[in-house]
Amino acid sequence: MDRRQRKTRAAIFHAFSSLLAEENYNRITVQEIIDRANIGRTTFYAHFETKDDLLKALCEELFGHILSSARDCTHTHGLYSNNQVPESVFCHLLQHLKENENNILELLSCESNEIFLRYFKDNLNSLVQSQFVNQNRKANTDIPQDFLINHISSSFVEMVLWWIKGRMKQTPVELDRYFRAVIEPIL
Repeated sequence: MDRRQRKTRAAIFHAFSSLLAEENYNRITVQEIIDRANIGRTTFYAHFETKDDLLKALCEELFGHILSSARDCTHTHGLYSNNQVPESVFCHLLQHLKENENNILELLSCESNEIFLRYFKDNLNSLVQSQFVNQNRKANTDIPQDFLINHISSSFVEMVLWWIKGRMKQTPVELDRYFRAVIEPIL
């Protein structure tokens, strides 16, 4: 993808994200996205076949970036000025959420948040499986792995919502400590 295409795609993502912060996903039209991004209809359809494809691409971009950077703790975006990258992948993930890259917090708490929460949880499942369940599981080995993964991912998503609703008073380090205190006995 060349620079011009990346710029157009970013404009579409930005337009779509801002519309999602204002109204329900189901009420947003492709024409509104086109108008907000200041592009032509042909340009939109050169990038995305449908609004649903745009949604999927946006979620993959947002969550894929955040979760892959959480897996690769060398990719810190300057989050840790003292070069102390946290040991916990969850803390790293919470730091990225706190930075609110691409207005992800607004998307997770907007009127259409159920769509984003589902994508977030689905992406989180693979992180939970690779970082915890496959490596650290010492307890409850009779509980199905997919149940544990679903439980941990769902708990993390609910914790993030609780944190957002509470105006993010806790630091990512504090929140990570609370979360790990709850899930580590399960594993």
